Amino acid sequence: MKTPADQNASTEVPVAMETELEQLRVRVIALENLLIALLAQAPERQLALAREMAAYITPRAGATPHPLTLRAADEMLSLVDRAGQFRAQPPG
Repeated sequence: MKTPADQNASTEVPVAMETELEQLRVRVIALENLLIALLAQAPERQLALAREMAAYITPRAGATPHPLTLRAADEMLSLVDRAGQFRAQPPG
């Protein structure tokens, strides 16, 4: 039989987990935006390397595509594309 203390402990874990998940979400958003800022100033070779890495992590021939891997590759390309919006445009 659960005591009131046991019941409180079981409800505290999800709250603590949710708080930690929220902190992780905030950190990921911050890191994404920082990465976009850095990529916006990156040389073309580094942008090409990021695109190559996204292609590298996609499934190989005969391998079963994993949805998270596919999403990660798409997200990498999205970050490079989003950085392109902030790259300095040459005058002209």
